[in-house]
Amino acid sequence: MSAHGSKKVVLLALAANSGIAAAKFVAFFLTASSSLLAEAIHSVADTSNQLLLLFGLRLASKPPDDRHPFGYKMESYFWSFVVAIMLFSLGGLFALYEGYHKHHEVSAALAAGRATTIDHATVAIAVLVVSVFLEGSSWLAATREINRHRGKESLIAFIESSKSTEIIVIWMEDTGALIGLTLALSGVILSLVTGNPLWDVYATFGIGVLLVFIAFFVARETKSLLIGEAASDESQELIRNLVRDTRGVVRLMHLRTMQLGEDEFLAAIKIEWEPTLTAKEISDRTNALEARIRKAIPRARYLFVETDVFDPERYPDSVIDAEASG
Repeated sequence: MSAHGSKKVVLLALAANSGIAAAKFVAFFLTASSSLLAEAIHSVADTSNQLLLLFGLRLASKPPDDRHPFGYKMESYFWSFVVAIMLFSLGGLFALYEGYHKHHEVSAALAAGRATTIDHATVAIAVLVVSVFLEGSSWLAATREINRHRGKESLIAFIESSKSTEIIVIWMEDTGALIGLTLALSGVILSLVTGNPLWDVYATFGIGVLLVFIAFFVARETKSLLIGEAASDESQELIRNLVRDTRGVVRLMHLRTMQLGEDEFLAAIKIEWEPTLTAKEISDRTNALEARIRKAIPRARYLFVETDVFDPERYPDSVIDAEASG
């Protein structure tokens, strides 16, 4: 997935959430709906998150230097993890707190026989409906970008294996926003129809639980990449096949990979060559192998191929990938 595609989706989500946040706050001040306040804070969190994702993309584009010889691509993973923390604290925990606070307030009013209603409920409904359409446009853009790359792979499998955190974070945020808006809209409508303001409170709790769940899921996915996730199974299998097809290779003793960013990874390969090959022949064939890997997998930016002699005690998980051939 290209960085350009990810940035486009992030910018679209930023524009949508900025307008939605402002509209929700206006509606909250008119209605005093707790679910609208939770949704307004949710949109503020999403807007802040998109700014952080853009910041991470900009830092990730910096070239390698002496201090970071493998570049800064993993900056995007770090800032995506920060986004998950903000979504949990600023979005989820605030919604749960607001639900708890509002529940006590409404319960006390009902116990005292005071009527509590949502003022200007039609304004709240109108804002939420418009927000659904705006969030939906951002969600569709993120979904199209995902569908363009996942092929026949299931959506869940793609999210689990994706190396592009920005697009996954945006898609998860937008999905959560649409569900949250549906909860808020349901809470306002049910409160209006039944005359029971607790429905609005229940919707607020639902939004909080939803955001905490999404934050946990996003954090789990980004943490895996941040601490050093392997390249995709397809890339690793292709490297194994290229090693196997290399003339003179006796055994692939191990292959270790680590994703450095959405579009690059490093691979460390240890090979046993035919003992009859000269150092010059091994060097030439190693260089040719590296060139074939880079041509087949442009994302394999850093390759380290080492020659060794097989020892079953040191490499118990090695595989015989090639028959010795001259």
